[in-house]
Amino acid sequence: MRAIAYKIPQPISAETSLVDVDLPTPEATGRDLLVEIKAVSVNPVDVKVRAGVAPTEGGYKVLGWDAAGIVKAVGPDVTMFKPGDEVFYAGAINRGGSNVEFHLVDERIVGAKPKSLDFAAAAALPLTSITAYETLFDRLKVQDPVPGATNAILIIGGAGGVGSVAIQIARALTGLTVIATASRPETQAWVKELGAHHVIDHSKPLAPQIEALGIGAPAFVFSTTNTSDHIASIVETIAPQGRFALIDDPKVLDIVAFKRKAISIHWEMMFTRPLFSTADMIEQHGLLTKIAELVDAGKIRTTLTETLGTINAANLKKAHVLVETGRMKGKVVLADF
Repeated sequence: MRAIAYKIPQPISAETSLVDVDLPTPEATGRDLLVEIKAVSVNPVDVKVRAGVAPTEGGYKVLGWDAAGIVKAVGPDVTMFKPGDEVFYAGAINRGGSNVEFHLVDERIVGAKPKSLDFAAAAALPLTSITAYETLFDRLKVQDPVPGATNAILIIGGAGGVGSVAIQIARALTGLTVIATASRPETQAWVKELGAHHVIDHSKPLAPQIEALGIGAPAFVFSTTNTSDHIASIVETIAPQGRFALIDDPKVLDIVAFKRKAISIHWEMMFTRPLFSTADMIEQHGLLTKIAELVDAGKIRTTLTETLGTINAANLKKAHVLVETGRMKGKVVLADF
């Protein structure tokens, strides 16, 4: 089967940073689905792994953690899907990626593709939707108010892949006032279009801008990017006993300043459930099902903003370059082999 992979971690500018290869077609066993890939999206995790993780000696490393496709075969223990079903999912970081013609994935982290979206539009959603949903409801527990705080959430990096979905989920499923950050006119317009009540500029100090809104201290802060640049503002802005979540990887994260306000700190990694086969791993199937229902009901839209053509090494390189800029609006997708 066709695949895109690499043998040596290196900059995307290197000729062999991603190459077209032919690999054996896998066989579905246990609770696995064999999915014919129709579209994939590229995320920051693809870039990080490609730059720093070597494959097994002598082998190829295949990336890709966002996918939409058609079930071609199922393992003997599968109960929720059958051949011919259209699905979308984000996969598992400890297994081979989705930049292949046929991909194995555990049914417990797969959802039925939204009926109203084509494969490309659906492939933009899984990883960011799982990340945003788990952050809001499993980590920050936004359904539980913070006493005395404004029932609001500050989303830092609102125009990126995760922020773009988090804004929509918060608007669709909660009564939170949503404050999103964006620094350029086009990204500010994007987050407003997605439903943010207020938009502030993360290239300027955040705390004075929050204060100027006149709504009080937000109960929740969700940082999707450049967390270390905003720690002081987050500490100043968030309400006492508030909850703070992040998903990026600061080289240093000094949290001592949060102690005075008794702020709880939560790290979200959407791969944790499949990585450790947690007892509640099937929650990702449930939340993807809910996302699909919200999409089909018109309450959430795809965050696809750019399609770069068919799934091959040359186009994936272009996608990696875009993601590496850190200035993406929404998601970039490739469709069909």
